[in-house]
Amino acid sequence: MTTNEQAPLDAAQLVSGLRATLRQGRTRPAKWRLEQIHGIQKLVEENEDEICAALHSDEHKPRHEAFISEVHAVISSCKLTTKNLHKWMAPEKRSVNLAVWPASASVVPEPLGVALVISPWNFPFLLALDPVIGAIAAGCTVCIKTSEVAPATSALIARLIPKYLDTDAIQVVEGGVPEVTALLEQRWDKIFYTGNAKVGRIIMGAAAKHLTPVTLELGGKCPLFIDDTVDFQVASRRLLVGKFGSNNGQACIAPDYILVEEHLAPKLIKQLKSTIVEFYGEDPSQSKDLSRIVSKNHFQRLSGLLDDPSTADKIVHGGERDEKTLYIAPTLVENPPLDSPIMSEEIFGPLLPIITVKDFDAAIDLINDKPKPLAVYLFSTNKNYVKRFTEETSSGALVTNDCILQFVVPDLPFGGVGESGTGAYHGKASFDSFSHRKSVLLKNMGGDVSARYPPFTPVKQGLIRALLRGEFFSLILIGLGLKKPL
Repeated sequence: MTTNEQAPLDAAQLVSGLRATLRQGRTRPAKWRLEQIHGIQKLVEENEDEICAALHSDEHKPRHEAFISEVHAVISSCKLTTKNLHKWMAPEKRSVNLAVWPASASVVPEPLGVALVISPWNFPFLLALDPVIGAIAAGCTVCIKTSEVAPATSALIARLIPKYLDTDAIQVVEGGVPEVTALLEQRWDKIFYTGNAKVGRIIMGAAAKHLTPVTLELGGKCPLFIDDTVDFQVASRRLLVGKFGSNNGQACIAPDYILVEEHLAPKLIKQLKSTIVEFYGEDPSQSKDLSRIVSKNHFQRLSGLLDDPSTADKIVHGGERDEKTLYIAPTLVENPPLDSPIMSEEIFGPLLPIITVKDFDAAIDLINDKPKPLAVYLFSTNKNYVKRFTEETSSGALVTNDCILQFVVPDLPFGGVGESGTGAYHGKASFDSFSHRKSVLLKNMGGDVSARYPPFTPVKQGLIRALLRGEFFSLILIGLGLKKPL
């Protein structure tokens, strides 16, 4: 059942129902899992117009962007999972040593159990359903907590899920903090949360009470370093579409700030300005290709960053805004102080600081002085720079000469490290995220060796040592009395 204002949430009863379904074994067969994944794909394909309309209502998200980043992404995830599910579910054989022979060993993936997926507002359709595909593929029952900050999308998901999926195993909860609080008081077998680090700490604290494993998809300040070995025109297009074309900067993997050597900054800024006009016109507020800020609270937070005395006189392009329409122009900020608010917190909006550094080493030092980000971007054809970025920086992902494309490669695990998150998903990583890899050793009643049991004579001890070392020839010699056991 879908909770709403007319039906107050009984979190304990919801979890109890999901656990009862799990114990019936209904979610175990591949047939059931594939039926639900096909149901999700059908849900998306048959309701694309409604999905895009809801995303536009919540965030003014352009139809083209909504299709690529949310509609198509969910369909792609369904297709990949459908294609590979039987392979992922299959036991993986392992070798056994002489000490346990005769026996066979394998690793069997089993569902962790009852899962809670808490989705964010910035990609409210994709990030609600994509983790759920992994949970279903693993054989879990799952509760989806949609984001109240994207009410149109939340209501649509709550309405459509019961039409296409098994609601004894897959349920939707709408609402805000009270509902999340009630859900977190329950015992779950897995919690998957996408959002910010502040709430991530709350999630982890609640999970710790029951020792529940968590996947936290968080964020942070994703840096981008650019040098003079790349074409600035191509680079500016790629990095700006990664910033402003990704929900107008309201994306955890959008580049948060640019690092560039001081002598290259004027050329880069000139090109960035030109590309912004090329993409969005002289008046970006009239562009049909820019999302709006999701809420008044977020608009005011971003305005506060722009109005801060440390930042206000550093704006070199953009800065225009309209609270009535929740519009903020694509904005470039040159060299705000490193301790300023705009450089201290994740921006999550259409503001892009450009920080000048002395050289490549200084850029690496600056990145490493901050918490580990979800992604690091390097625009360079210098192979040594690529090697050093790979080895000397730590992040959820490293991408060279482009932005955000790591998210659309289904076989690449997507996740953070440190403050940018823990765990990963996408493709098989999603299946693994909601699975327990159980070791299974099958031993028969034959091959009983007396040397396993006391009293442990010197001969027995010698045999046991030879067994553990896999010394088959020594076993024969000791057994024949031709070799001393110790």
